[in-house]
Amino acid sequence: MKRHIPNAITCGNLISGCIGITFCFEGNLVMGAFMILVGAGFDFFDGFAARMLKVSSPVGKELDSLADMVTFGVLPSVIMYHLLMYVDVHQYLPYLAFLLAAFSAIRLANFNVDERQSDGFIGVPTPATAIIIGSLPLIMQWYPQYDAYVSNIYVLVGLTLLLSYLMNAEIPLVSLKFKNFGWTGNEARYILIISSMILLAIFRVAALPLIVLMQILVSVVFRTKSTK
Repeated sequence: MKRHIPNAITCGNLISGCIGITFCFEGNLVMGAFMILVGAGFDFFDGFAARMLKVSSPVGKELDSLADMVTFGVLPSVIMYHLLMYVDVHQYLPYLAFLLAAFSAIRLANFNVDERQSDGFIGVPTPATAIIIGSLPLIMQWYPQYDAYVSNIYVLVGLTLLLSYLMNAEIPLVSLKFKNFGWTGNEARYILIISSMILLAIFRVAALPLIVLMQILVSVVFRTKSTK
């Protein structure tokens, strides 16, 4: 029975993405974005449960990628599509948003066959890019003073292109995959978690893009130290 628990949690991730897409096409981008965060919670705990129960399997790995494709690939693309529609640009430009889905698929496929990514990531992971995209309607909802910046066509197009590139860039990043909970060997992970909590306490939802930037910064610092 216990070998089905991680897969059930993974399915929770996938269902979150499906519900989020439905919310978006009903015009509720805030709830769509919220479902990215729910899916990210499931995505964290399915791997955690698999490691704790020692029941990881190739099927679970593939199922995880399929769920991630929906929640962290398709859903953020749909959110970006609606944001580009919101700024009333050329009728075909909003379809640029689906580059995020395409490059998410490439990223996830590479992740499954890249043996270098067992303890960390090469390139920005799809949950991180999805959280950045998902933070945009939340910022517009709760911080209307920033609406002009978030709904700027150059910001949205630039973010779409930048994140599509970063997902498949050769940038080693620290992950939150704990093999044990000791400080030694997990310094970067604990620093990232503590920094993220501080940023969330100060900036709340606006901290979400900053947390991803913090992940890149911490990764670069610790990678530099490890090569000295």
